[in-house]
Amino acid sequence: MSNELRTPYEKGNLNQTTTHAECIAWYQDLAARHPGVLRFFEVGVSDAGVPIHAGVVSSDGVFDREEIKRTGRPVFFNNNGIHPGEPEGVDACMALVRDFCTQPERLAALGKTVFLFVPLYNVDGSLNRADTSRVNQDGPEQFGFRGNSRHLDLNRDFIKCDTLTAQVFNKLFTAWDPDVMVDTHTSNGADYSYTMTLIHTQPDKLGGELGEFLRSTMLPAMYAGMQERGWPTCPYVNPVKDSPDHGIADFLETARFSTGYAALHHTIGFMPETHMLKPFQDRYESMRALVETALAFTVQNAEQIQSLRRAAKQLGRTRAEWPIHWTMDADNPDSFRFKGYEAKYKPSVLGTYTRLWYDRTSPWERDIAWYNRFPADIHVPAPRAYVVPQQWREAIERLQWNGVRMERVEADRMQEVDYYHIVSVASRPNAYEGHMFHDDVVLEKRRGEVLLRAGDYIVPLDQDNARYAVETLEPLAHDSFFRWGFFNSVLEKKEAYSDYVFEDHAAELLNDEPALLAKFEAWKEANPALLDNQEAVLDFIFANCERYREPEWRRYPVFMLA
Repeated sequence: MSNELRTPYEKGNLNQTTTHAECIAWYQDLAARHPGVLRFFEVGVSDAGVPIHAGVVSSDGVFDREEIKRTGRPVFFNNNGIHPGEPEGVDACMALVRDFCTQPERLAALGKTVFLFVPLYNVDGSLNRADTSRVNQDGPEQFGFRGNSRHLDLNRDFIKCDTLTAQVFNKLFTAWDPDVMVDTHTSNGADYSYTMTLIHTQPDKLGGELGEFLRSTMLPAMYAGMQERGWPTCPYVNPVKDSPDHGIADFLETARFSTGYAALHHTIGFMPETHMLKPFQDRYESMRALVETALAFTVQNAEQIQSLRRAAKQLGRTRAEWPIHWTMDADNPDSFRFKGYEAKYKPSVLGTYTRLWYDRTSPWERDIAWYNRFPADIHVPAPRAYVVPQQWREAIERLQWNGVRMERVEADRMQEVDYYHIVSVASRPNAYEGHMFHDDVVLEKRRGEVLLRAGDYIVPLDQDNARYAVETLEPLAHDSFFRWGFFNSVLEKKEAYSDYVFEDHAAELLNDEPALLAKFEAWKEANPALLDNQEAVLDFIFANCERYREPEWRRYPVFMLA
């Protein structure tokens, strides 16, 4: 291999990762040398104004996306550097793409499959380079930072899309519609013998025959393939207690994460997590092995994967109900043969508490509980369509970025709809990725007439992208637009009263509105301690009277057509 084609990692001491400038210049040179194999191009810019790049490898020189989609060619997507402090995937992808360009037999093995990749996704974080931000990690010598230029974690941003980077990703992913995705990471957690652990799209959440194929066929093949390559792999070590001794649970990767987002498009997603305490060279080698293993399986089984994805999309067009929330089955674990280190406890030298440590001189191997079943615990009836009024443009933009088909209301009309009344919301006390996330939401479903205005958006569910629409527009879904606060203004009553004026008028309202009086009597019986609180009494009457009702207050502003 000529020295010019060696990657910065290969030229170094195997404990160094490429810089952003080196990475992009290297790919640009490689694409210029091998234009029949590699196309490398800008797909957008980050919040800091830094170009974001992607590349396509094709065995026969076909790079046009529309032609690739028209001919039904499989697409394998490798995303790297979402957390630039976890960079082994960045370096491994460079070497893999180089080998496609220089080794004809490796390129030919792709067949009709297209290798799509983002070389370094969090370009902002990659420029924030140091050796101090990863407190528990062994190498490389310098690396980038987890947050982007707005101090946001991009692997929490796929639904809310606060960053320009995530908006670029949404559009790129939707345009290419990959069949399988591998998004490369480094883990942070328990200690054990494995260099590679694997988060995958949770099969129950992926759902149907596609989810069962992942669980019963693809995952066993992935683990067997990694074993053959000399890198034994286990599920992501997510202990149900303080150490793996008590069992591990699948990571329920909701739609804020890359693999959960991929599931909204019926894409099988993997998030390989190399172990933070293993040497960088081992993490690099195991990551390349993982990407190659997933790619080889995809190439070999592409026809079946594509068929299952088509079936999943077709099912979404006709579903009578949709699962939108999943929870772990704690009563029926599977088991996994795990190689760990003995977990021990000793007094801390810092305080008076006892701390956990792992004794690497005491390895063990035994079956542990593996909680890998996540049945849906919330289902909703499928409406014929949703209606998103045009003023809620943040939601509409994200639906558009994800290819959701929408129709415009042509003329103003009154329409009978189903809608949700928001009974209560409990939010996190502190900001989470720039939002006050709504953890607990209580709804009441109602029916009524609303004015649909010309230009409002109707979102029919008879379409391939129905799942994205359902899991973002249904408020109780794990990562709905509502939970992320896109509709917070409807939680605020806009008008108010002066207590000394409203006191007398409130008595008149109770006399004029029998339904209000009945509610008030029930409230008094349930809340006797509040009767000496004028604000509480008047607030209840003001909020529940018909005379001063604000229809938009606490009415979730996305409607459902039966």
